Amino acid sequence: MGQQITEATESLLVRQGNDNLVYNEENGGVGDGGSVAVSDVTTILGLSTFVATCIAFGSGCAVGYSSPTESSIMEDLGLSVAEFSVFGSILSIGALLGSAISGKITDLLGRKLTMWILNLFYIGGWLAIAFTKVSALLLILSCTIHVSKHDVFICFVKTPWLLDLGRLSLGFTVGTFTYLMPVYISEITTKNVRGRFSVIPSLTVGWGISFMYIVGSFVSWRTLALI
Repeated sequence: MGQQITEATESLLVRQGNDNLVYNEENGGVGDGGSVAVSDVTTILGLSTFVATCIAFGSGCAVGYSSPTESSIMEDLGLSVAEFSVFGSILSIGALLGSAISGKITDLLGRKLTMWILNLFYIGGWLAIAFTKVSALLLILSCTIHVSKHDVFICFVKTPWLLDLGRLSLGFTVGTFTYLMPVYISEITTKNVRGRFSVIPSLTVGWGISFMYIVGSFVSWRTLALI
């Protein structure tokens, strides 16, 4: 197991000298730095951190999305306050599900593969939100065969299921990210820079929330979801 961890981490570090990189549990999995000279920050490490924190930015966007889009979504889809409240709060349900199984998933699939899967949930969630009205129209067409026109209207207004499904998918990504990012960052960084790199995901979440608040004031809710 120790050999596998060494092989996975050495690609992100530049070894200077002939000493081997030693791992131990006393200092978080990285050698003490006294007998091993390792460059703290490399290009590969920086790129790996950047790619990882893109998910953090997306999580911030998911959290901040519902605030600037509330009135426009309610108007376009005919949602009541209660229905939009479900849309806004269902993110937390997805986050609970993601948090509950995040440890098992990341240990089973690995950190990188889990991040790839999270990106699929993330992209799928935003597409579901952006094209909610299209799915509702398809639902109307299927309902016209069985029910009256009055019932078709109720079906359109009261079933924004794709909107909620997309939000649930985003919540799952947020919940899993909460566990995954700190673990991944701590594994790919050395002891000397681990603290500085570990704050990057939290900062990026804040940037994502701010991005939604600012851009959401100028574009429609569908465009904001596609951005």
